[in-house]
Amino acid sequence: MDSKKITKKKKLVLEVIQRLKKEYPDSDCTLTYDRTQAWKLLVSVRLAAQCTDARVNVVVEELYKVFPDVNALAEAPVEEIERLVHPCGLGNSKARDISACMKVLRDKYHGAVPDTMEELLALPGVGRKSANLILGDVYGKPAIVTDTHCIRLSNRIGFVENLKEPGKVEKELWKLVPPEEGNALCHRLVDHGRAVCTARTKPACDRCCLADICQKNI
Repeated sequence: MDSKKITKKKKLVLEVIQRLKKEYPDSDCTLTYDRTQAWKLLVSVRLAAQCTDARVNVVVEELYKVFPDVNALAEAPVEEIERLVHPCGLGNSKARDISACMKVLRDKYHGAVPDTMEELLALPGVGRKSANLILGDVYGKPAIVTDTHCIRLSNRIGFVENLKEPGKVEKELWKLVPPEEGNALCHRLVDHGRAVCTARTKPACDRCCLADICQKNI
């Protein structure tokens, strides 16, 4: 990407950031968790794969009644975890990852969640999307969470062109988005993708705050 193109896209990104701030001033993670118990976000984000956040929020309530902390989950039979998380789909693999991850947190980090990308990626079942969510939401560090809404809207608005792989989208966004804005922008893209620029129905461009600058409409 040449310097003129980068400059143009940076201006677009900054304008989008300001407009979405006005439209969604209170955007936040829609997975329910307590920031003093970051391990719960690790559990929830693993369960959220191919499942809605709303369903995850219901399922974890029962899970935490039975296994209320890292040690309890680390010691729990995988089969029992699977029984409780089954409504989220892919219960067997998710239960195995959660069990293994909690064991690492217990044995290596005394129940705490690490705060570096390298350490987070070494945890069972944790990829870059999950790691960025932890870094941004829990620790307030620069982060870009390339979930499906972020990827879809980044292409539609014009931040990237024809990029679908999360890692490649994240790499390009780091070139354009101010580090301190990345995490909040991704949350707002999720809200905008659910409320206006929808995937399963025709996007409501007539009431979109980005309609006049969205590259899809130009």
